[in-house]
Amino acid sequence: MALGFTVLARIYSCSRCSVALFFCLLISYVVVGTSKDKINNTDTDTVHSHSVKPTSKLKPSVTIQNSTRPNVVIFFADDMGYGDLPFYGHPTSFTPNLNKLATGGLVFTQFYSSSPICTPSRAGLLTGRYATRSGTYPGVFRPDDIGGLPLNETTIAEALKPSGYRTGMIGKWHLGYGENGQYHPSHQGFDWYRGIPYTHAECPCFACYYPNAPCIETPCQPQFVDCPLFSNTTIVKQPVDLLTLEADYANSAVDFIEWNVKEGVPFFLYYALHHLHVPIYSGKDFTNRTIRGHYGDALAELDWAVGQVVSALESLSIDNNTLVFFSSDNGPCLGMKEFGGSAGLLKCGKSTTYEGGQRVPGIAYWPGKITPGYTPHLASTLDLLPTICSLAGAPLPKVVLDGYDISGVLLKNQESPRETFYYYPPSPDPKYGVYAVRYKQYKAHFYTSGASNSKCHDPDCDPGNFQVRDPPLLFDLHHDPSERFDLGGKQSSESWIRLLTELKVKFDSGMVWAPSQFDRGKNESYQPCCKSGCVSHFTECCKCDASEAVPEYFRSHLYHRLLK
Repeated sequence: MALGFTVLARIYSCSRCSVALFFCLLISYVVVGTSKDKINNTDTDTVHSHSVKPTSKLKPSVTIQNSTRPNVVIFFADDMGYGDLPFYGHPTSFTPNLNKLATGGLVFTQFYSSSPICTPSRAGLLTGRYATRSGTYPGVFRPDDIGGLPLNETTIAEALKPSGYRTGMIGKWHLGYGENGQYHPSHQGFDWYRGIPYTHAECPCFACYYPNAPCIETPCQPQFVDCPLFSNTTIVKQPVDLLTLEADYANSAVDFIEWNVKEGVPFFLYYALHHLHVPIYSGKDFTNRTIRGHYGDALAELDWAVGQVVSALESLSIDNNTLVFFSSDNGPCLGMKEFGGSAGLLKCGKSTTYEGGQRVPGIAYWPGKITPGYTPHLASTLDLLPTICSLAGAPLPKVVLDGYDISGVLLKNQESPRETFYYYPPSPDPKYGVYAVRYKQYKAHFYTSGASNSKCHDPDCDPGNFQVRDPPLLFDLHHDPSERFDLGGKQSSESWIRLLTELKVKFDSGMVWAPSQFDRGKNESYQPCCKSGCVSHFTECCKCDASEAVPEYFRSHLYHRLLK
């Protein structure tokens, strides 16, 4: 029946907007097929010998958008390090689709996420503001947290909607769920959502590698409910199947793009990947397929999903009217060893304010608009909201923004308006303010701390070694991106330390700290559950497949509407 629904929707949704709405709802409640529908099988042992070639169900003969406003697609990887991709120096990663974006786009060599951990970095990207302004600190939201990204914060999606954009999100939200899903993406400007509203690491673990291999080296959380797969505000499956999840997401992304193109509506798609956060996982066509092991397999699956979306843009002839931006939420989880990624030549990784914690890959791709190449210009995920608003002709939110419009960097090879970057730790505190400040190529560390996520061969990265740096450590990141040679003891550096100290004092004194959403506490009953009758024993009760999660009334009602 699900297949019949899908066929009906594809035929019927070609008519007019009202029916397209039901097409969207239908996708929301029908579980997408397994990965074999979207991934070609190959007969080789590694992807390096014969690549996995993505196929597309789209045909070039679909109606082309008439809008002059650009579409925007943001891919946000999870825990991908600066050194994980071939064009940033990794010798064994297999990423042909990301390589294509890099070859045809602008690669940033000094691009920063706003935070070294998940929740505040996502708040920073979507609002253009440090998490201290929105209260999305310290740490990360869990399924039973009461708080979330305040609804009075303006996301990219909310900024674009008044300008006629349709907004969609896929994947990891991680900005809170709350009572009855009050912080769900649908309440933060997104017209359409398919995904898990937090990290898959905050769920019990099942199979992570095809066909049924258990998860390895992972901090699974059996005290929480099984990971729920949402379509809009309805849970369609609980627990989610990690082995088919990325194929589901990629299919859904293509459906969302095709829907908007057919209706001539400009769109914003925020694709927040669960890869490459632990537990590392990979589906049938990627498990044991790369020479980099399980991490490489997951990275290859991520790359395939990116390729599916870009191929859809090309098939629909809208790639030259679509800005694609790829980045990561923070640096790699070095503490997970070979399951945790690479920071390359940078120091430490996730959860630290060293370069490896926040300097991440950044690729901007827009055929015919962006001149391919590499740029050393300073930029951040904080800059995406003001840049996208500028390109779309949308007014900026009437709040203090920490981002800059870098459209001149993208389109005209101009100097970046960003000269400074401020580094907050995972648990910021007004007592200390920012831990480090960068101005142009110089960076001063006023406080340093390692983290379990960054435990490695470097003792500075180990947890439990918070240090006040007085005088501050000083590094020239153009000469020494690995932060090995402290310039602080040199007389010639005194003026730089004085300037960076002044910048810190000014920034810290001007920061208006919002109350922490994490201080609101927890409530077990707030966890997302596909069954309304579960009042206790959530971990055992909250389980259902698609047929259980979708009310019979809705399914029959929708079916008859499609036949009219």
